[in-house]
Amino acid sequence: MWFDLSPEKLRDYRPDREEPGDFDRFWLDTLAEARTHELAATFLPFDSLLATVDVFDVTFAGYAGDPVRGWFIVPRGLPDEPLPCVVSYIGYGGGRGKPHEHLFWSAAGYANFVMDTRGQGGRGYGGGGATGDPDPVGASANDGYMTRGIESPDTYYYRRVFTDAARAIEAARSHPRVDASRIVLAGGSQGGGITLAAAGLVPDVAAALPDVPFLCHFRRATTLVDQEPYNQIGNFLRSRRDLVETAYETLSYFDGMNFAARATAPALFSTALCDQICPPSTVFAAYNHYAGPKDIKVWHFNGHEGGGPYQAEAQLEFLAKSGLR
Repeated sequence: MWFDLSPEKLRDYRPDREEPGDFDRFWLDTLAEARTHELAATFLPFDSLLATVDVFDVTFAGYAGDPVRGWFIVPRGLPDEPLPCVVSYIGYGGGRGKPHEHLFWSAAGYANFVMDTRGQGGRGYGGGGATGDPDPVGASANDGYMTRGIESPDTYYYRRVFTDAARAIEAARSHPRVDASRIVLAGGSQGGGITLAAAGLVPDVAAALPDVPFLCHFRRATTLVDQEPYNQIGNFLRSRRDLVETAYETLSYFDGMNFAARATAPALFSTALCDQICPPSTVFAAYNHYAGPKDIKVWHFNGHEGGGPYQAEAQLEFLAKSGLR
């Protein structure tokens, strides 16, 4: 079912951005505070029992110096020289899981740095997470992560996650097998939203691959669909009627549209016209504000799975044409 704008209208859908006046200062200060903590990235060899890759169990300092876990996966048998590296961000509720869940990029010849998402990994798919979220969650959050600390941008959950994402790029670049000039950011759904945020916060990455990205155009998303996870915000505001505009003001510091307007790396987006989790108009809102060279794949009869293996193939072709092999 096509429930959103027509494909023709989507191409031109470029809503005004709700951008706080101190957006840039907020994020500069946030990252500056994180960088007062030593990155302390460690890569411990991990016996994954996989014959074609070398796997390392990663820990690095994210927001507030909190330890963030991940995997670093390098294809085995290639010349011992720096490789392009895909920094991967994970979909909503998932964790870093097991190394064998992340073999696509190494099979294509890339190093792959997989960032765990703090506090997540228990939503019933994948192999779980390994990173806690020790920070306070706010006085009145409901289930899930979308309203944790939503009373203020200072306490909002995704301030911590997006800071972790920027620090993950620094951790990936610190490894000698990584070519620091060839960093690619990739992720689907929540991972796509984190990709956009990281691309806006770290302007010198080589490419971005936001796949059916979440966390974009919050005001439209939360009033257009009633699916998890966006409905967590509406459910919260159903009882906290006094916080509607406060919540949206907080969310404006984390909207993918605002990060897209600052991102300049070549990007390949995707959206699906039957996607009622990340509606296509919210994806096009970010895409049409994206500041760098860009393209988008539109999957006409798919839902939140998007292009699946077809999108993965398109991503490989995009990176090859961009000279990132």
